[in-house]
Amino acid sequence: MDLIGYGAFFLTTALIFAIISLGLNLQWGLTGLFNVGVAGFVAIGAYTSALMTTPDDPTRLGGFGLPILIGWAGAMAVSGIAAAITGFATLRLRSDYLAITTFGVSVVVQLVALNAQKLTGGAFGVGFIPRPFAGLAETPLLFNLSNLAIVAVVTLLAYLALEHLSRSPWGRVLKALREDERAAISLGKSARFYRVQAFAVGGALMGLAGAVQAHFTGFIAPDNYAPMLTFQVWVMLIVGGSGSNLGAVVGSVLVWAIWAGSGALTATLFPPEQQARAASLQIVAIGVMLCVILLFRPNGLFGNLTYRRRFGLKARKPS
Repeated sequence: MDLIGYGAFFLTTALIFAIISLGLNLQWGLTGLFNVGVAGFVAIGAYTSALMTTPDDPTRLGGFGLPILIGWAGAMAVSGIAAAITGFATLRLRSDYLAITTFGVSVVVQLVALNAQKLTGGAFGVGFIPRPFAGLAETPLLFNLSNLAIVAVVTLLAYLALEHLSRSPWGRVLKALREDERAAISLGKSARFYRVQAFAVGGALMGLAGAVQAHFTGFIAPDNYAPMLTFQVWVMLIVGGSGSNLGAVVGSVLVWAIWAGSGALTATLFPPEQQARAASLQIVAIGVMLCVILLFRPNGLFGNLTYRRRFGLKARKPS
C-alpha cells in the first residue's frame, strides 16, 4: 500500500511538470520562442491562486477564501496576462536576447516574491493553502490517489486542447512563422500578434501548473521557483521531443523518475553530513541521461513522429 501511495505521489508531481512542459512546448516547439523564464510564470500562478483561496491573514494582503477552481482560473488569467505583456514587450527580440530577457523576468518575479512580504509572505512563504480532498488526508493512499486523479484530468484536458490547437488554422500559422516567417508575413499574417498569443497561452498553462502544485503541497515559498525549475522543464521537453505534446508528457515522467531516483540513491549511499554535496549528483544524472538520449535520438524520443506530422509524411512500412 505504501508503494502504491508513493507511486501516486510520484505521478502527481510528474504530471504537474508535464503541464508546464506542455506550455513550454507551445512556446518553443510550436512557435520557436526561447523562454528561459518558465519558473517566473509558474510562480505567478502559484501565488495568485494561493492568495485567492487561503483564509484571511492579517500579516499580508489576499486571503479571500475563494474556491480552488476559481483560484486556478485566476492563476491562468494572471499568468496569461503577465506572459502577454512580457511577450508584447520582448518578442521583437530573437533567440539569445529573448532568453536573457525572459530569464530577467523570472528573476524579478522571484525577488518580488522574496521581498514583498505584505503580499507574498516573503521568505516565510504562504501556508494553509487549501488542498483538494483535505478530508482524506488521514488516509494517505486514498488522498494521493484522489489528487492523482485530479491532476491526471487537468493534464489530459491540457494535452487534448493543445493537440486540437496545433492542428487548427491557428496552430498552422504558428508553425509557418517558426519555419519561414517571411513567407507567413507575405500571406498577411501578423507575426507579433500570433506570437504574443502563443506566449500568453503557454504562460497561462505554466500558471495553472503552479496553482495545481501549490494546492497539492499546501505551501509555497520563493525557493520553489529558482532557475533550477526552468532547467528541469527544458530537459523534460528536449528528452521527450520538442514539438510533440506526447513527448512533453513522457519526457516529464522520465526525467522526474531519474531525478527522484537519483535523489533516493544519494540519500542511501551517502551519510547525512555529505548529502547536501551529494545532491549535485542529481544534476549529473540528468546531464548524463540527456547526453545518452540525444546521441541516439537527436530530436528526442518523439522527434521523428513530430517530423512526420509536421510535413504530412507517413511512416514507411517494412519491406
